[in-house]
Formats: sequence, structure tokens, C-alpha cells
Amino acid sequence: MKRQSNGNSVDKCEFFCNLSGKKMPLPHFWEHTVGSGHATLALRADWQRQLRQCHKELGFRHVRFHGILCDDVGTLVEEQGKRIYSFFNLDQIFDFLVSIGMKPFVELSFMPKALASGKTTVFHYHANVTPPAEYDHWDELIDKLAAHLVQRYGANGLRDWFFEVWNEPNMKSFWTGTQEEYFKLYRHTAKALKAVDNSLKVGGPVTAKNEWIEEFFDFCQKNSLPLDFISTHQYPTDAFGSAGDDTAKQLAESKRSILREEAQNTFRKAHGKPVYYTEWNSSSNPKDPMHDEPYAAAFLTKSIMEANGLMEAYSLWTFTDIFEENYFASQPFHGGFGLLNIYGIPKPSYRAFQLLHGLGTSHLLVDGLHETVDAWVVPKKDSVTVLLTNYARPRHPIEARRVAVALSGAPKPHAAHVERIDETHANAAKAWRHLDSPQCLSADDVDRLQLASQMKKEPHSCRYDNGAIHFEIVLPPQSVAAVTIDLRPGK
Repeated sequence: MKRQSNGNSVDKCEFFCNLSGKKMPLPHFWEHTVGSGHATLALRADWQRQLRQCHKELGFRHVRFHGILCDDVGTLVEEQGKRIYSFFNLDQIFDFLVSIGMKPFVELSFMPKALASGKTTVFHYHANVTPPAEYDHWDELIDKLAAHLVQRYGANGLRDWFFEVWNEPNMKSFWTGTQEEYFKLYRHTAKALKAVDNSLKVGGPVTAKNEWIEEFFDFCQKNSLPLDFISTHQYPTDAFGSAGDDTAKQLAESKRSILREEAQNTFRKAHGKPVYYTEWNSSSNPKDPMHDEPYAAAFLTKSIMEANGLMEAYSLWTFTDIFEENYFASQPFHGGFGLLNIYGIPKPSYRAFQLLHGLGTSHLLVDGLHETVDAWVVPKKDSVTVLLTNYARPRHPIEARRVAVALSGAPKPHAAHVERIDETHANAAKAWRHLDSPQCLSADDVDRLQLASQMKKEPHSCRYDNGAIHFEIVLPPQSVAAVTIDLRPGK
């Protein structure tokens, strides 16, 4: 179906929703946890400032990061042949989270050198990824750590904490042992945690690419091991393309809703255990330019809404570009994982999470189908929001689309507004390029880019006819739009 607009032919698609229909739950599972990079970053003032902002504006409740057991945190080190425990830095990190109303999703990694069976490391901070040389010493570490946390924060205070055993043990970069050796590590860790307090929540296998879940579940069942949740990771670039392919090629070869398909499989394999995705993003490339662009906002919005009902948490990796694995990147926009860049400037993906945070906690059935446009209708007490995305994978056809929406069973609306994320809205990276891409930002530059990153509420026209609200909107490629209609009675 075509409609003329300013002399150009624009494809039109239609969506319908009955506002009197049955409401279905929309828990904000994407706000449960968000990722960071390395534990010691949590001691930085700028990291803390950005997390505080994300907690306040985006609603994140937990944060997860690597390396709480690494030597640079100092939890356990060896000095003159003696094992020395220190929880001071760990306390500074966790105390800060608690002080702003957040909690850790504790990734128990990596191996303190004092306990390591080998010298293999990962990342610039030399995180040891070998199994423990002696499991009695590992048990002692977990026992002392758990006992300290219970004593400091109280058993009730830890009820909403989560403990993951390791990180991506199915990847040789992160675990030199076998699957059997990881299962042994999990057995020791889970038992040690529960011995301190049986209410502590422990889970795994924390694998990349949704792997090992069935084997891990069976292992825990056969050995009567504690298993409070299943956690795993997924990126749309997983298993697509070949080594050396660019990210766009990997994404082009993936499926449009691959994350939903994989989450459905994981949900089934979990056999009723809560599922926590503790890493995901629009790609696994830490220097992917699309992370800074409206593309990411459209992808993340669509993926989150499609994952509803399949998991308890969807922890984006990461909330900030204050991040160090191979090195700390200092270019203002370098394709980092974060929702905020190193200067604290929101990317389009940040604004997408801001839109999602403002949604209600139920949704309604929407009729309509289009190859690139998706629609969700989310009511609140005195308003309703129609959330729209126009998304396609790189190198796949996508054009501007005219979208017509009809909402039946509706009271007469008082007003409507739209908030947009696209090439010309809430796009700080584009504004940075217009400044000739400075490698260091002045205070004035930061102010200009903060302004360019903002979402604006713009009035949007709609009409009311026979108990139905109708409106149309044009969506540019790789975009998000939220049309909110005011339904307050007697206004």
C-alpha cells in the first residue's frame, strides 16, 4: 500500500489495538541489572556519577562486573608465602552501590594468583583464568567472602543479591579448564555459599552463546546441588560469519529476531528455573560504531520488547564507556558498549532505555505486521503509549515508513506528543561529527553534545472517530518513536 507524501512514495503500514482488551504483564526486566567492565572502575568518581544517573533515570537496580576476586581489588593476595585477605576495596564498591539504592549481581571471578593453577590471563589487567590449584583454598575464600558480606550487610540485605560462578567458562579466553572442571568449581562454590547462608542465591553456567545449559542443569539435578537461577550471554553476532569478518557482515548474516529465538530455547532448557541474561548488546564488538548510532536504539528497543516473558533480567553490557578490557579508549565516540560515553553524554541507546523506563507495566495485543516496523501499545493510568521501531539488520533493505495506528475502545483524547530517536533526533554522535570529531572535548563541546543528545516532546496530531483514536507518523530508517496520548478524564 502506497501513500504520496511531498511527491515521494512512502510505504504505509497499519496497526490496530483495542484499549479495552486484556492487559498482559510487562515487568521491567531490562532494568533488573546492567553491566559494567572491571570491578576497580567502580572506585572512580566519574563511573559512580554515571551509575547514579542511570539508576535515577533508567531504573537499573543491580550492576554486574568482572574481577571482584582479582589481585588489583586485593580480596586475596599472597605475601611471603601467606594468604592475606582484605575486603576494604570490595567494601568501598559494594557500600557505594547500597548507598544509591542499588545492589551487586556478583560475578565470582577471576582466580586470585595465590590460588591459581596456572599463569594464563586475559585483559590488560591480567585476570587469571585458570582453575584453583587446591579447592580447599578456594572453599576458604568463598567462605570468608560470604561470611564477611553477611556480617556487613545482613542476611536480609543479601536476599536480593545474586552470585554467579565465573564468567563464560565455555570460552578458552576465560577458562583454561574443561566443562567438567567448571562443574567442579560450581559444586564447591555453591556449597560454600550455602553453608554460610542458605538464602544466598547462586547460579550459572554464565556461558557465552547460551551453551552448556542442559548439561549444567542435569549436573546440578543429579548431584543435588543448589541452583537458584540459570544465567547466560547472547549477542546477535554470535555464531555468524567467520573469523575476521566485520561486524556489519556478521549482523547481516544473523536473523532479525535471533535474540528472541535463543531466549526461547534457553527458557525451555531452564526447566522452570529463573533465567538471567547477564550480557547482551547489539554486537559483541567493543569498538562497533553502530553502538553510538540510532541503529542500536532501534535494535535494543525491539529486542527488549520481544523478550518479555522469557527472562527475569536482561543485563545490557554496559551502561558506560568508562570501560577497560584491552585498553581504555579516550575518543569521545569510539563504538563502545556503553549507554553513556566517557564524558557522560547519552547515546541514542540511552534515550531508548529512558523511553522504556517511562512505560507502564502492562501491554495490549497489537494486530498488524510489517517487515521492518514493529509496534507495542502500553497503557498507564491516564495515558497510553504506542512504541514503534523501524529496524533492519545492516545491508538489508530499509526505508522510511508511514505508520497508521488505530486504537479502538478509547475515550476522547486531550492531547498527544511524540518522542523520537533517529538520525536527526537524540543523536549526539552526529553532532560530534559536525564539530569535526574532536578527540578531546572542551566543556563547551560537552554542553553542545549534551543538548544534541536530548529527546524532545513534540505535539502530535490525532483524531477521534466512533470511539477510536487514529494517528499517522513517518518513521525514518533505524528509528524509535513513542507516541503518548493523554486520556485524563475531565481535563
